[in-house]
Amino acid sequence: MNAPLLDEDLKRELSALYGTKHRHYHGLAHIEALLALAGEYRPALSDPEAVEAAIWFHDAIYDSRAKDNEARSAALALEKLAPRIAGERLARIAAMIEATATHEVPGLADAAARRDAALFLDMDLSILGAAPAAFDAYEQAVRREYGWVAEPAWRAGRAVVLKTFLARPHIFHTREFRDRFERQARENMTRSLAVLDAGQVP
Repeated sequence: MNAPLLDEDLKRELSALYGTKHRHYHGLAHIEALLALAGEYRPALSDPEAVEAAIWFHDAIYDSRAKDNEARSAALALEKLAPRIAGERLARIAAMIEATATHEVPGLADAAARRDAALFLDMDLSILGAAPAAFDAYEQAVRREYGWVAEPAWRAGRAVVLKTFLARPHIFHTREFRDRFERQARENMTRSLAVLDAGQVP
């Protein structure tokens, strides 16, 4: 039997990164929520272990002032997983992690790998389609992570992010997640935009 991609020692190491005090949303609870979704959708995944590895590593490096968190998280995955995994599979994991910068499905050659990446990215965005109270708590937590940004700049920047997602034909890449989360995600983000435009604090 092959050894797991992530053993308990590596999970503890990553958990310590996710446990730092500046992570109000991008912490261990976020990882646990995505792992639960990965378990729920496991029959739809061609390589569930690779998706789980991408989940564990995708926010391992997180600094709200930085622009290269995704690339650095992917680099950490390459470093830690290289002794455990073949090159092509490792490259797919890194590609999934890097894709969280834009939430566009990476151009992987293998159709099954692209499907896994699409499901992974949809899992990462599922909070957008959460119940309104959970979505509002997410927005407030992300605002705390960007507490160093002045309120007018925050409102303008966050509005751009939300409008970019709303302008997409579909927020979610897969039919499963569109059917489950798309309508609520659009309602949540439209409501959040109205609050931002009004200059209110949600």
